[in-house]
This record gives sequence, structure tokens and C-alpha cells, in this order.
Amino acid sequence: MMLEDFRVLMAHTPAYATRADYSAAVVDDNVLGKPTRKARELASRHLTALYALDLANPIFRALRRLWPLDVAAQPLLALAVALARDPLLRSTQSFILGKSLGAPVPREETEAFLERTYPGRFTPASLKSFAQNVAGTWTAAGLLHGRVRKTRSMVQPHPESVTLLLFLGYLEGRTGQRLFSSEWMSLIGCSPDEIEALANLASHRGLLVFMNAGGVKEVRFPDYLSPEEERIRQEVSHVI
Repeated sequence: MMLEDFRVLMAHTPAYATRADYSAAVVDDNVLGKPTRKARELASRHLTALYALDLANPIFRALRRLWPLDVAAQPLLALAVALARDPLLRSTQSFILGKSLGAPVPREETEAFLERTYPGRFTPASLKSFAQNVAGTWTAAGLLHGRVRKTRSMVQPHPESVTLLLFLGYLEGRTGQRLFSSEWMSLIGCSPDEIEALANLASHRGLLVFMNAGGVKEVRFPDYLSPEEERIRQEVSHVI
């Protein structure tokens, strides 16, 4: 998910930057220190594909809002957005999360999973490359551990990352208790009480609005969506 490149790019661009500004920072100003223009253009395309880099996109807008608040939350923030935008990466979520803590996750097993999921789609070389990239992404986010031999590990959640995970569920049309049981929340592996405590902390920090009265939960995201985006979200909620 190009985490370190993304961190550098966010540090060198203002919160109001446009997609053109991000492209100029990578390609023209070479803030990522790439050796050739071709490498810079490739990095720009990959970062745009992963994160959108456009404030017109509500997911990137939320990411940009939460990103500078806690460096420790950034790996999971980046992973969540990459999962939302990359179907191939998203398809590996159940495979990774299905491993028990401490269990080995060898590259060959990842390759076998990808071949079963996408039979005949990858050449042996591309299958190996994609499996390595998948392992690198989940390692950078903290859900795998180890340089060569990967093992399943537990990520440390933060109010900022929990806010984004709840927001992604909200964009799917979920509300109330259903936000806390979405597939997004499985990334952090916390108990319901722990997630609620983090949501409370996020609410106290003004990242969202969370209320729990008699077991009835309400979560709101003031100023995260435009009126038109909220209308579309509500239409989706009738489908889910």
C-alpha cells in the first residue's frame, strides 16, 4: 500500500491539495525521491489508484481529515482505504483474518489462496509478486509480523482508525449497532466493549458523534458528507 511514500506525500502537501497538486508533488517536485520520471509517474498512478487523492471522494476526504492526528493510527487508516478501493486486496481479507494469532502465513499458502480465488488469472511470476505485495501490505498495517517468515499478529487500534472503519460501514448504509458488527471492524479484532470505548474516545475528541442510551447506539459523522452524498448513502441503506 506504499505506506511510507504516502506518508511523505501527505507531509509535503496541504490538506486542501487537489489531485493535480498531488501529481505535481510526485512527478514534478519528486518529493518521493524516485530515480526517474517514469518511476515518479508510476508511483503517482499507484497512489492515486490506492487512495484517490481527491477531496471529491468522501473516503479520501475522511482519510485526509484523520491522517495527521496520530502517526500510530496511520497504517490501519491506509489499509482501510486501500481495502475499500482495491478489490483484489479486499479479497485477501478473509484469508488473513482467518489465521489465528501467531499462525504462520507462508507466501506459498497465499499464492494457493489467490489461485483458488482467481483460477488462471495470474502467471506463476505474477502470482508470486502479488502474494509478496499482499503480505507486505498486511505487514505494514500490523496484521502480519516478520520480515521473511510472516505470522499473524494483532493490530493496535486507535480512535482515528476506529472512526474511519465505522465511517466505511456508514457509507455502506449501516447505522446503529450494525456499524459495530460490520466486516470493517473485524480488522481490529476487538471485543464489542473495547470498540465502544474507542468510539467514546473518538466522540470526546470530536471525530464523530457517538451516543449509547439503554443499549441503543447512534453514530453520526457531522460534516463528513455533502447533502447529496448523504442522500445517496441513505438510498444504499435500503438495499443493505
